[in-house]
Amino acid sequence: MQQSLLAGGALLSSASVLAEENKQPAADDKPFHLNYGFHDGMFKNSVAGDFIEQIKFGYDRGFRSIEDNGMSGRTPAEQQRIGDMLAKLGMAMGVFVLDKGGNGANTLAAGKPENIEVFLKGCHNAVEVSKRCGGKLTTVVPGDFERHLPDGIQTANVIMALRKGVEILEPHGIIMVLEPLSDTPDLFLRSSDQAYAICKAVNSPSCKILFDMYHIQKNTGNLINHINWAYDEVAYFQIGNNPGRKEPGTGEMDYKNIFKHIYNKGYKGVLGMEHGIAKPGKEGELDLIKAYREADDFL
Repeated sequence: MQQSLLAGGALLSSASVLAEENKQPAADDKPFHLNYGFHDGMFKNSVAGDFIEQIKFGYDRGFRSIEDNGMSGRTPAEQQRIGDMLAKLGMAMGVFVLDKGGNGANTLAAGKPENIEVFLKGCHNAVEVSKRCGGKLTTVVPGDFERHLPDGIQTANVIMALRKGVEILEPHGIIMVLEPLSDTPDLFLRSSDQAYAICKAVNSPSCKILFDMYHIQKNTGNLINHINWAYDEVAYFQIGNNPGRKEPGTGEMDYKNIFKHIYNKGYKGVLGMEHGIAKPGKEGELDLIKAYREADDFL
């Protein structure tokens, strides 16, 4: 499964497409050992223009993927334009968020038919977004804890809703990735082992785990063991150091060691750079690239 996530992410030859498009020599930055995916705004001070120009810039700095949480909210024309550029450069599209009406009132843990209807509508929309941008991974957060229901009933409600969702996504090879979060204690899904149990119960190649290392570190710690325990259900990783949710090297997490561990496990998918930047402006963006070069130097 993880091998398939890089379909469309094959590396181009050293004769960069960007050199021709920008009328500039191609940067000689080599691709990283792992496939880190940046997001819109991450290089906004380093290059003029929209996300397309940032994608070109990132490619010439050795990045081979993006992620775009807000892809579903872009116009179809924008989605297609981004997808076309990724295909041209041989880059992979990471996650986009499935529109399910928010995390609070529309929780799947409640088992309400109207909530499930919104979620399934989001699944149908994700199929169309995927066709345009080339993305095969869509993030799902089940929503808030439903306090008037027992835990087991809530878990069953989530499983049944997700089973309906994969019926829509699976024929198109799209994977919903469940993301445990630390943003608020009200959230139903908060740990990788909880997500692991749900994925095993849904029992579909289209329901896997988004292992956001920032959130897991905050909620449980013991990060490498949690990676090992959940690994066979993980389809995507996200990065962020704690505290601060910035790039590697800015917090307590030893990302060089974590990246080495993920690499040695044979992971071939995208690792989304879902975090802020420690310093402002162009200097901060160049330091961000340097931080990834240092953390990626694990061989």
